[in-house]
Amino acid sequence: MSGQLDTKDIIVFLIYFILVSGYGYWIYRRKKSATADTKDFFLAEGTLTWWAIGASLIASNISAEQFIGMSGSGFAMGLAIASYEWMAAATLIVVAVFLLPIYLRNKIYTMPQFLAQRYSPLVATVMAVFWLVVYVFVNLTSILHLGALAVSTISGIGYEVCIMGLTIFAVLITLGGMKVIGYTDVIQVLVLILGGLATTYLALDLVAQQYGGSGALKGLGLLGEHAGSHFHMILNPGQMMMPDGEGGQKDAYQDLPGIAVLFGAMWIANLSYWGMNQYITQRALGADLKTARAGLLFAAFLKLLMPIIVVLPGIAAFLLFQQGEFQTEITENGFVKPDKAYPVLINLLPTGLKGLSFAALTAAIVASLAGKANSISTIFTLDLYKKYFNREASEANQVRVGRIVIVIALIIGAVVAPVLRNFGQAFQFIQNFTGLISPGITAIFLLGFFWKKTTATAALVGAIVTIPAGIALEQLMSNLPFMHRMGWVFVIVVVLMVLTSLLDKKGRDNVRAIEIDTSDFKTAPGFTIGMVVIAIILGVLYSVFW
Repeated sequence: MSGQLDTKDIIVFLIYFILVSGYGYWIYRRKKSATADTKDFFLAEGTLTWWAIGASLIASNISAEQFIGMSGSGFAMGLAIASYEWMAAATLIVVAVFLLPIYLRNKIYTMPQFLAQRYSPLVATVMAVFWLVVYVFVNLTSILHLGALAVSTISGIGYEVCIMGLTIFAVLITLGGMKVIGYTDVIQVLVLILGGLATTYLALDLVAQQYGGSGALKGLGLLGEHAGSHFHMILNPGQMMMPDGEGGQKDAYQDLPGIAVLFGAMWIANLSYWGMNQYITQRALGADLKTARAGLLFAAFLKLLMPIIVVLPGIAAFLLFQQGEFQTEITENGFVKPDKAYPVLINLLPTGLKGLSFAALTAAIVASLAGKANSISTIFTLDLYKKYFNREASEANQVRVGRIVIVIALIIGAVVAPVLRNFGQAFQFIQNFTGLISPGITAIFLLGFFWKKTTATAALVGAIVTIPAGIALEQLMSNLPFMHRMGWVFVIVVVLMVLTSLLDKKGRDNVRAIEIDTSDFKTAPGFTIGMVVIAIILGVLYSVFW
């Protein structure tokens, strides 16, 4: 189903576009004298407030991957998919308490820089190249694909034109550097939340109307009554069968295997994403510890809110679909396509609100593209270009190279993105792919942090073994849920790294130490209270929806 934007919707969207672009340009002009400084361009060093850091983290994280992909998974498997959001809140607390102080004390600005400082330049270079490939060919492309799919469905504009438009918009935001991204993300998150809540309200109200009532609260109650199967956080084998996007069904347990979402390998994926990922940590690395921690705590609270915006609409669409609604819109060639659920709902919004939700979706897409492109630029410029191509590069030259890389990366993403049109649930495709690389990254960083005997050779072994081990386990145990597979790969990599380190006497004699002061792990009273509140909320949520 292709929608169309009314004149009022277009006006609302243009107001958003002008606000974001104008504010970004104003910040850029105001700070133009500083943009020749690489730390300012790539990190906005010392200028982002806690609320800007938290908002930027969420704006960069929440994209079409969540709006479209997670709503699609909500349609297919229900509230269980919200574990990615709620467990991320817990992970952000762990990162803020334990990992962030280590980065800041050792003046770490990029993830490859940590690997070079702790292990060796070779390990850093291998991982820098690896991250660049994944960021460009998986992350950028998936954001662009899902974004263009949604924008095209809502506006009626061609898919390829939408990719081009999103790419150009992202370039405009990104070329100003992290400072522009950080502060424009505050507007993006505000629009994202308001527009997202509007769509959720409509979806719940539609459910209420289907049963002769009205109002979001009535709709929420009816969801619990008539779609109870979709309100379980912990799934058992065979409990939830869902469309696979190809006309068949698959067991949701394969994607979210029971208790593993609480005490298993989801921690590996989340630690890798939130604590060892340039794309995310970059927001906090330019701030002092107190400000950075407050920003991560703010982001954790926002994470608790996200399932209301990105999962509930998918569950509502599922119930409406079961009642005979959207049969044509959510199917393609006779196959149920869960990822179409969210765009279909937005198309039903009244004039004006549709423009707001459209702006929210665009905000999420563009903010994520900008953040990812800036991280690609940072790693390439500081960890490859400066080290191997031009050691004497001036600050201005590095910033110029960074801007060129941003444009090239976004162009590559735009060219490759259409390939993803062949997948059913893009969110799960992304999780499955990152599940191949997260175990190795997490093992290399955790052992690098907390086991002084880990050698550079061991880190290299961990980096090389991760993907082949994951593929081998997938071939040997095809019915093993990918999250369990990720856990076993993590164990294999850790064991191999420990054995390699113990056998590598020369390496142990040349281990590069990083400075860790356990007093840095102490938190301020305000942060501690916030941490306890989040723990209580998570405990209640999992108790209610077990």
